Amino acid sequence: MDNKYTLQALNVSKNYANHKALDNVSIEVPAQSIFGLLGPNGAGKTTLIRIINLISIMDQGKVMLNGNPINTKDIANIGYLPEERGLYKKMKVGEQAVYLAQLKGMSRRDAIKQLKYWFEKFEISSWWNKKVEELSKGMAQKVQFIVTVLHKPDLLIFDEPFSGFDPINVNILKEEILNLRDDGATIIFSTHNMASVEELCDNIALINNSKTVLSGEINEVKEKFKDNLFEIAYKSKSDISLSPGNYTLKETKRERNIHYANVKINNGKVPNDLIKEIINQAEIVSFREILPSINDIFIQQVSSNQS
Repeated sequence: MDNKYTLQALNVSKNYANHKALDNVSIEVPAQSIFGLLGPNGAGKTTLIRIINLISIMDQGKVMLNGNPINTKDIANIGYLPEERGLYKKMKVGEQAVYLAQLKGMSRRDAIKQLKYWFEKFEISSWWNKKVEELSKGMAQKVQFIVTVLHKPDLLIFDEPFSGFDPINVNILKEEILNLRDDGATIIFSTHNMASVEELCDNIALINNSKTVLSGEINEVKEKFKDNLFEIAYKSKSDISLSPGNYTLKETKRERNIHYANVKINNGKVPNDLIKEIINQAEIVSFREILPSINDIFIQQVSSNQS
């Protein structure tokens, strides 16, 4: 197996009584990258995550970690933040965090030292001796995030990590996720927040109806789905005219003395042809290709996969 990948799930299938949760799904997660695992509700993302964590058993396929079949000893080196959070409500926050850290193999002394650092960083030190049931959802999420990353695992898996956070705390968490990657961790995260995918991910895979429908490096995916669409900003006393058939005017607007036009190029024409057509009619201020957003691609692929 190629050791440039931290994790590979290869041709994984999982069936329940009346439901095929995963159908020959494969993903390859490059080392020290942030990998977005995308898909609508019920697509199979959480099932795949549970298989990677050896919580569920696959019917066929294999999961490789650093080139070797994953086994129970590897779990200590994985940090998993599930979508369904689970803290013991009657326990004190600090006491529970130390206990969970010890389950991951940390000594009590090291756990307390690292927890104090993280609690200060997340500004929740005053909650150390409070009971979990006294925490807001966001506070509890911070505690679980800390416990997930505390033992410095090589592989981190976050299932909807931004759920329950306000925008300020979402940004704090994003910064920490980037820091963890820069410090050498490989990160898989599943989310419906496509703006976060654009901002954080190096690679993505989209699962729909239990199958992998696309995967790859995020900029390559966007290039693959581009639609020959360009935005032109220009100065002119009137709107430009374009050869019918060769160009389709998608959208126009005007801000002060600058016109903006979104134009699709057709019939094998290239951007230079469009510039030549405009340059005698107007002063071009800017010219850029419009690539589809991950959100656009997500909607397009899920919709077409269902029809």
